[in-house]
Amino acid sequence: MKIYDAVVVGGGAAGLFCAGQIALKNKSVALIEKNEKVGRKLLITGKGRCNVTNLCDKNELIDSLTKNKKFMYSAFSMFNAYDTFDFFESKGVPLKVERGNRVFPVSDKAVDIVDCLYNFVKEQKVNIINNTAVDFEAENGMINAVLLDSGEKVNCKNVVIATGGKSYPKTGSTGDGYRFAEKFGHTIIKPIGSLVPVNTDEGLAAMCQGLSLKNTAIKVEDTKSNKIVYTDFGEMLFTHFGLSGPMILSASAHMREKGNSRYKIHIDLKPALDSQKLDNRILRDFAENSNKILSNSLTKLLPFKIIPAIIKYSGLKPDLVVNQITKEQREALVSSLKDFCFTVTCLRDVSEAIVTSGGVDCNEIEPKTMRSKKVNNLYFAGEVIDVDAYTGGFNLQIAFSTAYAAANAI
Repeated sequence: MKIYDAVVVGGGAAGLFCAGQIALKNKSVALIEKNEKVGRKLLITGKGRCNVTNLCDKNELIDSLTKNKKFMYSAFSMFNAYDTFDFFESKGVPLKVERGNRVFPVSDKAVDIVDCLYNFVKEQKVNIINNTAVDFEAENGMINAVLLDSGEKVNCKNVVIATGGKSYPKTGSTGDGYRFAEKFGHTIIKPIGSLVPVNTDEGLAAMCQGLSLKNTAIKVEDTKSNKIVYTDFGEMLFTHFGLSGPMILSASAHMREKGNSRYKIHIDLKPALDSQKLDNRILRDFAENSNKILSNSLTKLLPFKIIPAIIKYSGLKPDLVVNQITKEQREALVSSLKDFCFTVTCLRDVSEAIVTSGGVDCNEIEPKTMRSKKVNNLYFAGEVIDVDAYTGGFNLQIAFSTAYAAANAI
């Protein structure tokens, strides 16, 4: 009867990396993946380019976390972003560093990262079992087998749950790991979407649907506390339901408190110009277009698609002739460009989120080993744990670091 030193449940980034690292130490490993192929979610990360990590130091990695920062200190100390970078390059996948220290494969193809991890586990003779883990067999407080949907039993000395969260369920992330953890007495922090688009209620976003902006600034206001809870500068996207894009996804991590229209997102469309300089710029444009109507006079200043929404928001009429615009009306336009405000009605569903916030309670996991405090031979890795971070490669680094910690302990 074959008894594996470890069985890893889940063939995503954390599961693949963990299985390979365990096998690297001459341990026998089985990897159970319910999809026909491993790494399905990895294939769609970074818009199919795979933002594999963020090349920064340990302290910056810690700062990227939205909660449970102390929990990740040991894991990031053992395996950091530079280690991840070196791992993939040593396996023949050249990487590049882009804006914000985001790391991508030079090829811009996520499949290269997936293939690298797949080849890594195959080289280490990990047995990949394409089946669904449905239960565990335990005796004397220790897991001794993983039971499969096919009726088979995989005997083992250790188990790593690396099943992901609940985001992108079509890739296989359906929350199985939470059920497994609960079976052994673990507390599950309610999973919600993090790095998720937001719904807004003004209808203005739909007018700009499909428009992507760069070099834009945002502030997120909590109207209950009257405090700014997040600021950012970068890219965003208007959708038919509201707002999305990198800045908005990161901002969503700070909008978890429930409340009717509690949060407002203030967009500065011209952050490089203060109000006076922006007014001067508009005056110059108006001078060149004095006989045109307002909607046709802003094309040098703004993308065409956003002009009707800005004019509506400012309370002006689009057919107003430029030479008839008063100082007060111009000030209203400047104010709108510097503070294009949207009320967030709710976050989009967790199924649309890049990552899941919530999962196995960190207080019940040993931070140096990722071992369960409930079951001595049970470990966790990746998104199933209640740790998440901003967009920019940080969440995949969490996956690699926690996987390494678990593998090293086993």
